[in-house]
Amino acid sequence: MKIFKIYIMKIRLLLAAMLVIGATSCTFEEQVDPDGPSLEGVLTNASISQLNNLVVGIESTMRNSLGIQTTASGTMARELYLFDADPRNTANILGKNGSTLENSDFYSTAAWAGRYRAIKNANILIQSAGNTGAISQSEAAGYIGFAQTVIAFELIEVLKSYGRARVDVSDDLNLGPILDFPAAIAEVRTLLDLAQTNLNGSSFVFDLAGFDGFDTPGGMASFNRATAAVAALYAGDKTAARSALAGSYFNLGGDLTTGPKHVFSTSSGDLTNPVFKGPSGPLPEDANNGDQIIVHNDWIADAEAGDTRVTAKSALRPDPSVQDLLTGTHETRLYATNVSPIDMLRNEELVLVYAEAQIGANNAEAVTALNVVRNAAGLPNYSGGTDDGSLVTEMLNQRRYSLWCENHRMFDLRRYNLSNTLPIDRAGDVVYNVFPVPLVETN
Repeated sequence: MKIFKIYIMKIRLLLAAMLVIGATSCTFEEQVDPDGPSLEGVLTNASISQLNNLVVGIESTMRNSLGIQTTASGTMARELYLFDADPRNTANILGKNGSTLENSDFYSTAAWAGRYRAIKNANILIQSAGNTGAISQSEAAGYIGFAQTVIAFELIEVLKSYGRARVDVSDDLNLGPILDFPAAIAEVRTLLDLAQTNLNGSSFVFDLAGFDGFDTPGGMASFNRATAAVAALYAGDKTAARSALAGSYFNLGGDLTTGPKHVFSTSSGDLTNPVFKGPSGPLPEDANNGDQIIVHNDWIADAEAGDTRVTAKSALRPDPSVQDLLTGTHETRLYATNVSPIDMLRNEELVLVYAEAQIGANNAEAVTALNVVRNAAGLPNYSGGTDDGSLVTEMLNQRRYSLWCENHRMFDLRRYNLSNTLPIDRAGDVVYNVFPVPLVETN
């Protein structure tokens, strides 16, 4: 039985509990129905409170797979090493001695299950909002447009890691096929356009925890268009990417940190930031050696002098860290605390999307966008070649440093057929650039 179907069985029994996992903190407001309604009851006659519980569940479950997906893809892309007690993090994932990726291991199953858990919750919300008399048509459109946008966003994350995705999962007893990348991204783009239609003229009667500034129909529509720009770019449609950016919060002169975020807390039942690692002290005996993200040495060595992203996102360890014949001099400082938010899609990424979408159409404008990112990192204006190839190299380099340890590098290299340029850390290692789809999904 597939992971997806296993989850459906659980949600039928534990709907209220599953949908408010992580919702007991000041971040996610808990709204538990004491009667514990059945799934069928929520799907056919949901109250506003029950619909809003579903919204809470969606936001909460969107965070479930972030840690494993980010560190596994970052390791495969030679951005980092995860030094902890699990030997697979420095063995299988790096192809040690030719070892292969297993489609039953955590790096295969966790991200898939986590993303589809959020997608299923969103599909329940869509069906519930369409089958209740407790809300108006415009309010139903608000719930549905939000849910459709989340589904599309989550599917993009699946595609980045797995290279394919099961898009049609609305009926858990009749799942659609796993589609290859071109077919899946086309479906994602269609879904985003449908969500935009629903958001236009809709009204929200629900709160969102991580969408400050994007928790209205207009704000969500701008996130929808930002996501649509990313999808179009990944589909190779640069014209559509530029068009979608015009309806988003993309702003060359704006705050590069603007955008929705995953939020965390230390409250009972909630989640903390899964990519945060405690910093080492200044002395060797103060080093955090038990569970640490070690920065790949090449990321330090290849950086331009004065790049503030390096000093902001990493720190020199008191002694180099060594594990499994791998060595790193720096450790992560990407997140300041265990409750620091994680960006979903910030303006800095959109500026880089804009730069990429302009290459081959208006290279001067691409340089302007790249300079926005460079200058924000304390670097001077770009002075290299302005032909398409040179600008792609520069764009990928800026993405490498702006989006370090954010589940981008592996996919960026794969889509440009550059995975073979990654370093081999140990003799006998193999570079892998895509997660295997879980075994239970392919049977």
